[in-house]
Amino acid sequence: MPARPSGAIARVRCGCAGWSIPAADRAQFDEGASVLQRYATRLDAVEINSSFYRPHRASTYARWADSVPEDFRFSVKLPRSISHDARLHGTGPLLDAFLAQAGALGTRLGCLLLQLPPSAAFDAAVAARFFAMLRRRWDGGVACEPRHASWFAAPAQALLARHRIARCAADPAPVPAASLPSPAAAPLYWRWHGAPRRYYSSYAHTALQALAATVRASHPDSTQPPAERWVIFDNTADGCATSNALELQRLLRNER
Repeated sequence: MPARPSGAIARVRCGCAGWSIPAADRAQFDEGASVLQRYATRLDAVEINSSFYRPHRASTYARWADSVPEDFRFSVKLPRSISHDARLHGTGPLLDAFLAQAGALGTRLGCLLLQLPPSAAFDAAVAARFFAMLRRRWDGGVACEPRHASWFAAPAQALLARHRIARCAADPAPVPAASLPSPAAAPLYWRWHGAPRRYYSSYAHTALQALAATVRASHPDSTQPPAERWVIFDNTADGCATSNALELQRLLRNER
């Protein structure tokens, strides 16, 4: 069985939105006491999306952290109560509760993910207050997936950069600029949801080849330490995410 990549390529983290393993892909993973342990024998990142819908106990996050290798990282999605219900307004207590729970991942908490609703236009005052509040509580990686066109204009980009918030590269992209991550903050974060049918479609080999080339070229300045890069496949409805993540991992390894 192919081993997980190590060394420099570990800066490119390939994973899925969730750690279920379809039957067709199980032979590509080593055994484990849990599905998460088995998933972590081959992939080095996972995005926790269930936190968007419901809270998890700190003890649950701690158990997950204890189930994976030291170099494995979790990305945890902020609750919809913050992003969709409150729309970033007055969310201090909600954010404190979320961070108290997810913080139990310890050093394996690699990134927070904020996905905004498509109807949420950029409001500089609201965004500045929220991101300043978030940064007072969390100094690690933050990736934001906005879906309204106003977030891709210069004022929004400047605000995200000022607060060291990475803008996700999404596929399908709501606007052309959304297909590439913002280079102003780390990590560089790709979220591929499946196309043409979101959450269901698998990506063709040619699409994954193009993605691998884009990811590899995302840090052209060899004089600077490379920013950590994440590629998360969210096309989980028919189990395509796992095979796509494994194929991208192979492409990245072979191209290097």
